[in-house]
Amino acid sequence: MKPLREVALAYKALSDAEHQFLDGSYEEAAASCRKAMEESGKIPETEAFDHAGFEAFCHASLSASLGKLGRFQDSLASSDKALYYFNRRGELNQDDGKLWIKAVFSRAIALEGLGRSSEALGEFRKSGEMLAERKGEMPGRDDFKQQIDTAIAKLQRSVPSNSKPGYKAWWEFWS
Repeated sequence: MKPLREVALAYKALSDAEHQFLDGSYEEAAASCRKAMEESGKIPETEAFDHAGFEAFCHASLSASLGKLGRFQDSLASSDKALYYFNRRGELNQDDGKLWIKAVFSRAIALEGLGRSSEALGEFRKSGEMLAERKGEMPGRDDFKQQIDTAIAKLQRSVPSNSKPGYKAWWEFWS
């Protein structure tokens, strides 16, 4: 028998996290992300369920919530877990693409919060390029672009111009 209940509970918790995040309830959103991962962990590995992909979705949302809470080290760890999946997949499709961009942006926020400005600048640039390449709808796209542009402008003033050597365009990670 398929574990439909666990799948439904996992996706419901992830959906709740997104709504809570948009409402500014970041602590609740983080808890819902953890609940989603807990529920998906109950689904047997033998089932046709993309455990790694679902966990990446959860970590992308968790990273954003933790960043808003100022827990930058935890946010960075979650974004790195999400990006391990997204960077290996190399797809920028409808749902995955939104979360991939969100994970890169969250990583940039975490790096900036940890005082790693030159790395953060590269990640903000990467998220901006990904957003520009994105075809299709993305709620809050204009606000998101404005946040990226503001962060880039701020960091460009504080980071020496020769500190760009580690930067790679987003597509270079999987090409």
